[in-house]
Amino acid sequence: MSPMSTLQAKLVARIAEDGPLGIDAYMQACLLDPDFGYYTTRPSIGTDGDFTTAPEISQMFGELLGLSLAQCWMDQGSAPAFLLAELGPGRGTLMADILRATRHVPGFHAAMRILLVEASPRLRAIQRTTLEGFDLGWREDLTGLPGIPLFLVANEFLDALPIRQFRRAEGDLWEERRVERGLQGLTPGYAEPRALPALDYRLGDTRSGDIVEISEAAQGWGRAIGAHVARHGGVALLVDYGGWRSLGDTLQALRDKAPADPFETPGEADLTAHVDFAEIARAALPAAATRLETQGVFLERLGITARAQALAKGLSGAALDSHVSAHRRLTHPEEMGTLFKILALIPPGQRPPPGLEPGIRF
Repeated sequence: MSPMSTLQAKLVARIAEDGPLGIDAYMQACLLDPDFGYYTTRPSIGTDGDFTTAPEISQMFGELLGLSLAQCWMDQGSAPAFLLAELGPGRGTLMADILRATRHVPGFHAAMRILLVEASPRLRAIQRTTLEGFDLGWREDLTGLPGIPLFLVANEFLDALPIRQFRRAEGDLWEERRVERGLQGLTPGYAEPRALPALDYRLGDTRSGDIVEISEAAQGWGRAIGAHVARHGGVALLVDYGGWRSLGDTLQALRDKAPADPFETPGEADLTAHVDFAEIARAALPAAATRLETQGVFLERLGITARAQALAKGLSGAALDSHVSAHRRLTHPEEMGTLFKILALIPPGQRPPPGLEPGIRF
């Protein structure tokens, strides 16, 4: 882009004064700068945005997650008061589907306290409209929660958290990837190699030239959720794209619904990275983690095909075609079915949520 975008010029000036930025600081600025950040200045979800999440594709996704949460609540004794929480609720579509699916579960709505973890005033206003009629509470984090069970869902929340990237150098050294001033704006580069004891556990499964990604923000959310669930009960269903232990450069940008260079137009593209679920499970100790499962298998185990068939009975023409397409998009291996994964955090010794299996021990 010529001339430089406003955020690009701001970052170039910042680098000139303070030195190169880590990828985490760069992502934070691109997404959340109060004046020029991607999430703070434009719609990002749905037809007006650059991406569409599973709840926007079909009501079935939220309904099945809601029933899974409700079953966990019953399995853990149907607590008379609990927090029903969502991280990054977007437009409130997922929570609306969860609430509709659970309205006939005896005692569930009477016991719940809805908590939306959302920092954006613009999105809070949209959520208030979507969830009209419910008593809502908002927070920006999970500090100071009441000591009651936490039943939480996070869908495509973790992938937007800032990451740091490290390239394995010779021996036991690592080079951190950074954003530097280039001839015409911003360009990626690497810091000098150094020892990083925090990455010693990756020396056995990497070699020179491999890139490892760490999200200290994701670790923080894992610690907060795990500590609460382990102590007070509940469950967290974490749905995102990624895998078990990161390897390779997964930083990606989406602008105008098409892939883009992450460093070309800061603030004008959505930046995300694949989630390292092993990192979150480790941070969540002493809470237990289930086995990581693909979204397609998880939804099929919960009965999405039967639900799709029931909904299809009242549809025809274009509406039926759209419904069939939505089912395929959520579950088929070539669509979201394999790319997206789900991990649950549960109290030690508690049975996994429906659709998931016990995980490994660290």
